[in-house]
Amino acid sequence: MSATGVQKTIEAVWRIEQARIIAAIARMVRDVGLAEEFAQDALVTALAQWPEKGVPDKPAAWLMATAKRRAIDHLRRAKMLDRKHGQLGYELEIEQEHGGPDIEAALDDDIGDDLLSLIFTACHPVLTAEARVALTLRLVGGLTTQEIARAFLVPEPTVAQRIVRAKRALSEAGVPFEVPRGTDRAERLSSVLGVLYLIFNEGYSATAGEDLIRPQLCEEAMRLGRILAGLTQAEPEVHGLVALMEIQASRLKARTGPDGEPILLADQNRGQWDRLLIRRGLAALDRAEALAPQRGPYVLQAAIAACHARAPAADATDWPKIAALYLALAQLTPSPVIELNRAVALAMAFGPQAGLDLVDQLLDEPALKSYHLLPGVRGDLLARLGRVEEARAELERAAALTRNERERLMLLSRATAIAGSRGSR
Repeated sequence: MSATGVQKTIEAVWRIEQARIIAAIARMVRDVGLAEEFAQDALVTALAQWPEKGVPDKPAAWLMATAKRRAIDHLRRAKMLDRKHGQLGYELEIEQEHGGPDIEAALDDDIGDDLLSLIFTACHPVLTAEARVALTLRLVGGLTTQEIARAFLVPEPTVAQRIVRAKRALSEAGVPFEVPRGTDRAERLSSVLGVLYLIFNEGYSATAGEDLIRPQLCEEAMRLGRILAGLTQAEPEVHGLVALMEIQASRLKARTGPDGEPILLADQNRGQWDRLLIRRGLAALDRAEALAPQRGPYVLQAAIAACHARAPAADATDWPKIAALYLALAQLTPSPVIELNRAVALAMAFGPQAGLDLVDQLLDEPALKSYHLLPGVRGDLLARLGRVEEARAELERAAALTRNERERLMLLSRATAIAGSRGSR
């Protein structure tokens, strides 16, 4: 194999196995920072040796074994090696002497628990939301610091600092590397799901920058969600989140035009929706609903997305059902943003005045003070009611509030179109 081929092989194996290796090492050393360091040491060793000696028959097992030897050496130096570590080190040495045909099986015990522990640790509530996102994408997603910075439009040193501080914070707080139990698990699972959904939403509708969508983040969130669903098969909300992301992601190609301009849901070409993702999402929703007769927030949101996915055309959408689902969601997790979405559904189901009445109740909500979608929705409803000047002003205010350039241009275009429609009368 050529040097380039070896390099590509290493990159591919590392991309797939990085999280598993870090998780296994973190179980040994109880420190995700050290675990990542030893995993990186194994990668560097592979980069140095494989071009000369060739790619091992079991490259993933080779990387795992090398990283574990680094961890064992560290534990020995730190005088923290107990009988278990000593036995593991002895087994590794014996297997190396005899060729170790079963090394992968010997090293990958409890890998599911290890990976789940890594996800829960990276999303620990002791960290800020920004730190959880960065650390999850770095350790579990395998993204580089540069990739994370590019995706979130922040300087690379900022992301690097977040990751370093996050690992330090976990170490200083003595956060155990484990899957929590009982009520602690439910609380932490909520944090994990929140991080994954935040990553997905940033990809689905970017808060800032020149692009409306960043598909890489959506794909990464879905990949992590599928991993989590495989590790927690009895958790309905995990399947609900996977369903929601799959169904939402099915519309990505239809959300923007040839020049990257946004296309509203009602105007999208549904022939461009990814039917495979929709089928996967609906299947995940069925699993979630079978596990929990009482729908949780992610299952409810997935059910709303499913209403859109099942409609063959925009005018066939079951808006009364969507409005009812939003009401159930608002009762379960009260939020001004949910109420704003419910207002849109009410307007579509029962007319613009029904939606505007609810929107006007949200005008003094502190959480929506700088939320561009509040004046954006209000502007649309006012336009449908023929209150053109008010509508134009609201859309212009929404354009001033958004930090996404594509959304800003779309809102200004709609404001101009509304003003022009009045002049042509």
